Amino acid sequence: MKISVITVTYNAEATICRTMESVARQTYPSIEHVVIDGASKDRTVAIAREYPAAVIVSEPDRGLYDAMNKGLKLATGDFVCFLNAGDKLHDEDTIARVVQAILAVGDAAAVGLVYGDTHIVDDDGRFLRPRHLTPPDVLTWRSFRSGMLVCHQSFYINRSIALPYDLSYRFSADFDWCIRCMQEGERRGMMNVYVREPLTDYLHEGMTTANHRASLQERFSIMAKHYGLVPTVLYHIGFVFRIIKNKVKRF
Repeated sequence: MKISVITVTYNAEATICRTMESVARQTYPSIEHVVIDGASKDRTVAIAREYPAAVIVSEPDRGLYDAMNKGLKLATGDFVCFLNAGDKLHDEDTIARVVQAILAVGDAAAVGLVYGDTHIVDDDGRFLRPRHLTPPDVLTWRSFRSGMLVCHQSFYINRSIALPYDLSYRFSADFDWCIRCMQEGERRGMMNVYVREPLTDYLHEGMTTANHRASLQERFSIMAKHYGLVPTVLYHIGFVFRIIKNKVKRF
């Protein structure tokens, strides 16, 4: 079984090395590392080329999700995950454990998704905290009504249901993508498998974080599309009450 790790980069010379290294050090032997670079002007590509096993494409693109679609087209693995510059696989045997979880089912074709926990790290890769949203034991596309419960980088999708990203979303296409992939998996009767441990060390500042307000607006639109407008409004009212309740508890 082959696992494809797709890394999207642009001017990421400060962080790309730890991402490349975390993939290169994996104990599992059948890994394809695809690097899609947006024609970086710094040393990103030169650093990536120090890892000869990686497949590297460097050319202009139309943004993050366009680059991710390019990565999906190039990937040949049975399962695919995204690990962008600055993020790293949590342990050297992380992918081995993902594969073990798939094989434990007995039929890899019956598994649509393997997902796990995420740790948040700082610019130097040091642990800060667990991700505040934690995955449920049973994950479906309906679970994301409560927010993006699984970090995109801890989401290993069967390539047969890895749909293209919708480029009409600039900041939250990953949220929409996760829902649509799980919908397709459910339509085919596939199961989702939870690995109850951290799979990814996620760099705390990403594109969505930097564009927080625009991302929230897109997520509202995505939720309304998949779950309906009225339920989405009611969910967001619930979100506000939970925020207020948590703030009151602190005092």
